[in-house]
Amino acid sequence: MSRLRDPYLNTRVSAMAERLIAPAEVATLCGLSLSELAQRFGLERLLDEPHDRRAKSRSLKQALVNTLLDELRILIRPMPAEEAGLVLAWGRKYALFNLKALLRGKLYELDPAEIRANLYELPEHVRLPQQELFQAEGVLELLRTLEQGPYSLIAKQGREVFERKRDPFALEAALDQRYYVEMARRLQQVHSSNQDELKQLLGALLDRVGLLWLLRFRFSYGLSPSETFYQLVPSVRLLHRDRLLGLVNLDSLEAILAALPEPLHGALAGSQSLIEVQQRLGGYVTEESRRILANGRSGVARALAYLILREHGVLMLFSLLQGQLLGLPRELVEIAIEARPPDCPLPSAA
Repeated sequence: MSRLRDPYLNTRVSAMAERLIAPAEVATLCGLSLSELAQRFGLERLLDEPHDRRAKSRSLKQALVNTLLDELRILIRPMPAEEAGLVLAWGRKYALFNLKALLRGKLYELDPAEIRANLYELPEHVRLPQQELFQAEGVLELLRTLEQGPYSLIAKQGREVFERKRDPFALEAALDQRYYVEMARRLQQVHSSNQDELKQLLGALLDRVGLLWLLRFRFSYGLSPSETFYQLVPSVRLLHRDRLLGLVNLDSLEAILAALPEPLHGALAGSQSLIEVQQRLGGYVTEESRRILANGRSGVARALAYLILREHGVLMLFSLLQGQLLGLPRELVEIAIEARPPDCPLPSAA
């Protein structure tokens, strides 16, 4: 039976791939009005609801995220348990967003209605026990409650860090770190026939995260090399532990970019700012995802590549809709969706 999974999964992924937004479509989408975008993607009903812009924006993002997570649920059905666990671990980032919102609410004693307004309504396969978490007395009780279930490792690491430091920044960094460590751990458990392509794909994701965190912690937050290294997650591809150890001791953006291995060095050469690096790293991951989706043999790797690209398209579409709702200049929206360089001059007002 296991040999039948990959052909079925590959066929399913190929059919779903027709839903992706092609790079050539982006310029056309940028020129559409709000109603035209809504009609093209079947979102008219949400815009017709009698809500203010903020509520409509929330409804639109919720609908787009639900589409992504529904597709994730469909794709993991035929996968072996280990592979399904890895892909599900990737999708649990949305539960992590909710967890951070709940923790901030406890930390800053926010009104429950305000907290709920910032939570995704998630399907069962990635949902937190939110009612129990709402009733927790504080951050530590919330995390202890979450230690019973699929988020136990994330919750335990967050609790231990918060007990030591009582620092909201350190808490969120620990949660993010555990999220990526969990994916790297699950990668080691998948079948060897799927591992090589998954390693290339997850390696690209971890390369991106590792480099961005290194640059932010060193140069935006002013952490020392040792403090920064402690926060990083070694990649399974280019930015492994020893390489990160060398990079973290360099003292400028230019020096770090110059020391990167290919293809990262070529992709980032000449970047002038962290924003530009972030934009180019996004392209690095999406190009790797497109390559594996088009040419990969592993159905699981192609499914994850599809989900990464689908999420990229969902977030881009939301940025376009949000820009129209808020009446933002087209140039700013194009920068937000990485269709225009972040340092390009904006046209002067007439």
